[in-house]
Amino acid sequence: MMHTTIGNVGHFLVISSFVASLLATYAYYRATGVPSIKKRGWLQYARVSFYFHGITVIGIIATLFYIIYNHYFEYHYAWSHASRHLPIYYMISCFWEGQEGSFLLWIFWHVLVGIILIRAHQAWEAPVMAVFMLVQSFLSSMILGVIIAHVKIGSSPFLLLREAMNDPIFQADPNFVPQDGAGLNPLLQNYWMVIHPPTLFLGFALISVPFSFCVAGLWQQRYKAWIKPALPWALLAAMMLGLGIIMGAYWAYETLSFGGYWSWDPVENAVYVPWLVLVASIHTMMAVRRSNTGLKTTVILVIGTFLLTLYATFLTRSGVLGNTSVHSFTDLGLSGQLLIYLLTFAGMAVCLVSKAWKHLPTSKKELTAYAPEFWILIGATTLCMMGLQVLVPTSIAVYNALLKLLGISSNLAPPVDQEAFYTKYQLWFAVAVAIFSGTGQFFWWQRIDRSKLEKSLTGPLLITMLLAVVIIITMQVNKPTYIVLLIAGVYAFVANSKILIHLAKSNYKLSGGAIAHMGVAIMLMGILFSAGYSKVLSRNMTGLLYAKEFPDEVNNENVLLWLNEPLQMDNHELRYVGQCIEAKAFPSYIPKKLLQPTGDPYKVIAREAISYHDKVYFTKGDTLTIHPENAYYKIIYTEKKGKQFALYPRVQANPAMGLIASPTIHIQWNRDLYAYASDIHPKPAQERTWSELETFEVKLGETFFVNDYVAVLESVEKIDVVEEVGLAPHDIAVRANIKIAGKRGSYWAQPIYLIKDKMLGRIPFFVEDLGVKLSFLHIYPEKDTFALGVNTTQKDYIILKVMEKPWISLFWSGSMMLVIGFGIAVYRRYSELQK
Repeated sequence: MMHTTIGNVGHFLVISSFVASLLATYAYYRATGVPSIKKRGWLQYARVSFYFHGITVIGIIATLFYIIYNHYFEYHYAWSHASRHLPIYYMISCFWEGQEGSFLLWIFWHVLVGIILIRAHQAWEAPVMAVFMLVQSFLSSMILGVIIAHVKIGSSPFLLLREAMNDPIFQADPNFVPQDGAGLNPLLQNYWMVIHPPTLFLGFALISVPFSFCVAGLWQQRYKAWIKPALPWALLAAMMLGLGIIMGAYWAYETLSFGGYWSWDPVENAVYVPWLVLVASIHTMMAVRRSNTGLKTTVILVIGTFLLTLYATFLTRSGVLGNTSVHSFTDLGLSGQLLIYLLTFAGMAVCLVSKAWKHLPTSKKELTAYAPEFWILIGATTLCMMGLQVLVPTSIAVYNALLKLLGISSNLAPPVDQEAFYTKYQLWFAVAVAIFSGTGQFFWWQRIDRSKLEKSLTGPLLITMLLAVVIIITMQVNKPTYIVLLIAGVYAFVANSKILIHLAKSNYKLSGGAIAHMGVAIMLMGILFSAGYSKVLSRNMTGLLYAKEFPDEVNNENVLLWLNEPLQMDNHELRYVGQCIEAKAFPSYIPKKLLQPTGDPYKVIAREAISYHDKVYFTKGDTLTIHPENAYYKIIYTEKKGKQFALYPRVQANPAMGLIASPTIHIQWNRDLYAYASDIHPKPAQERTWSELETFEVKLGETFFVNDYVAVLESVEKIDVVEEVGLAPHDIAVRANIKIAGKRGSYWAQPIYLIKDKMLGRIPFFVEDLGVKLSFLHIYPEKDTFALGVNTTQKDYIILKVMEKPWISLFWSGSMMLVIGFGIAVYRRYSELQK
């Protein structure tokens, strides 16, 4: 049955939401600059429109989630992103996997932020909310899904499948509804994808606030007054956007197998650049608070941050990146609308800034190297240069598209080795940021002049050199570039530690900047050691190629593990013990051999009791719900000191992207062991290929060869019980007990010869470790012989890459310090605003 009513309600709410946002924008515009009597009326009208808009947005979200949750696959969005087997938390991820859902998430955060703006900044409400709701109107238009004069405006999440797909089945049956959906991309079935996108889009929504204050200030000729209320919002935006970026980095680290947490992908860069400019604008805003120095720079940076956010949206959603990014959305025909969105706000900002430029107050005080504002501006300039160096090559796809539009062919291409290209420049910018963040703090808090400079810096410099020497010797840092980065990082940490101690004695609320700078310093050292001194442990020492078609990296930097055959690697022992499956309501992974398949790929039956840490979770015969898209390969890792733990590299059979390997990470206090599968046999859900049946006629105690292994028919016995087969009194079951001498011990095979209901049957026995299957074919009582059959297959193996990531914990702990520092700064600036 088609559920069209709920979709119609949703589409009506989308249109109502858009109209309400326009009415609120207009009402707030009219409320700006009118007499107080009229202003009160327009403000009331604007607030009613805004809150009605908020109610409709919540209604849209509830309607779309209702469609996803109830598996209404007649809707294109539900069919594209959901399936019947997804747990509730991944259904939430489905909500924002697509373009329409992610825009809706952005709109939702805008509503919540707008409510706080109205209540917290009544003096600024009309002009700020006029700009803020104009942004919201453009966002709301992205999910309209209407066509006016042959022009498509937005993409509706309530589009029916038959309206979105031109498939013959809908011509035959317009009411056809698929039984299941395409499902959430397996790579996104990760807890970080439940919280990373909302955090990132909250950061995007918060960026609109300082932009709105800036435009309102220029519009109302309150050229400097807007800085104070905008600063806490800018700090909060930097904190949330930074936290979202870090979450995305950790998702990449534990889900993708490129060996790190940042690959300089164009979509990653598109978020990184606005964050850098935002942080630069925060520093110049603080300089303006102290004096008029840098007001013009601040205006440009705040507006630039917002425009770069829109540009990032255009890059990732217009389809212009094509194959240059694994993260970008496909084009839904919104590229023109996104471009209009970007150009409208860019044009509006340029006009306002041009009109107000000569009226912006500036400081007449000469800026010297001893002025705190000098270090603020030079640090902000460095951050902007960092962003520019990333932005220019990231936009190559845009340049090519623009030149193509003009009829000019372009051969511009992004860097082949993106990591080496960007790192080469970003590393030196990072050194400069570390030095400026350490030195600038002394000038900011202690107002140093020429006479005090030597006294203030001597202690931190001596401690820095002492610590750096110890680290260089202990960690064997020998590359000049790395030594420079290390010294800069240690100096930033030591200098800001001194400032932190000084500030903590007076008012802890002042310590946010020092803590954030210390976090950056720790991050730099974490990047240095985890990336610069990452080591491959899995060197191929056999001198043999695994396969000619494999790249050199796989043949040289991976080890081949046969099933249940130990292998020595760098004084450690690895043993591959088999494939495992993830099951619902079980805290670990279950060996696949303990599970019996059913007709439903998501259901299996326990062959025996399954326990974890002495607690029985399933008994024999229980039905389990599993996640079949993920296969885990259990590897027992024994260190040279005898400590043992398990690694579970994951492989996903992704219909759209083929086999995708995800790493397993064993976290230790000073390093991570990072391992992933480069190749496996058999592939998940792949049928084994067997050799032709080879038959042997043997007597009891007689030997024969099974795939080059010596086998002996030890005994034949009648049995009364056969698992999974109900035997009647007149049925007969006979089992052969065959002993096979393997390289590392003996194996038993027990094939069964069965006569049930006067029909002959055979139950073969598969010895996984040897890659052989034995069948009990026939009994010849007149000759006292038994016919046995042997099929062979490729033995199970995994080709594994193992890396050591030293001191990567510094990067993650530094990231958290950075976020905490921002949080303290937000609290301080908000407290000042309240006073």
